[in-house]
Amino acid sequence: MKATFKIFLLTVLIVGITACRNNNGEGEEENVSTSTEQASTERQGQAFVKDDVSEPTVLDIAIQSEDHKTLVAAVQAAELENALVNAGPLMVFAPTDEAFAALPEGTVEDLLKPENKNKLSHILKHHVTPGKYDKEFLKKFKKLGQASDLNVPVEVKGEDVYVGGAKIIASVPAGNGIVHVVDKVIIPEN
Repeated sequence: MKATFKIFLLTVLIVGITACRNNNGEGEEENVSTSTEQASTERQGQAFVKDDVSEPTVLDIAIQSEDHKTLVAAVQAAELENALVNAGPLMVFAPTDEAFAALPEGTVEDLLKPENKNKLSHILKHHVTPGKYDKEFLKKFKKLGQASDLNVPVEVKGEDVYVGGAKIIASVPAGNGIVHVVDKVIIPEN
């Protein structure tokens, strides 16, 4: 009886597999090709994984801000999204749209061109420091080492803190660091 039952299950399994192959034969190839096309057009990496549980990353905070559309466009053009969602901790000095608008006319448009991706990336990395220090703690520093491999001076004027000449006007903690909103784009000297 057990042998008969095993043969019956094996037969049902074989018939089921055969039926699935016959019904999906052509469609399966089409679906595989469509999936491959979608995968090649979608951006990949940790920055593109959706998560409703974790604290927002420094990138999430910038994306959600109404005042950082230019910064987000620049990060996307430089393809640095994945770097801004890593474990960190990271301090991002995030220039507002107003700060980008204060640059000489045509500067932002020129930097967003694909041929200027490396230059844009270098400038954006000049706005990132390892660590998670609040504004008060930053007052203890004379300079910070940026992800651009360059240093920026830290100056204290009264209660205000300036990093690379940019004034910190707000700070937002993130799951992987902190975003310090600044009033100026920090352009590397080199």
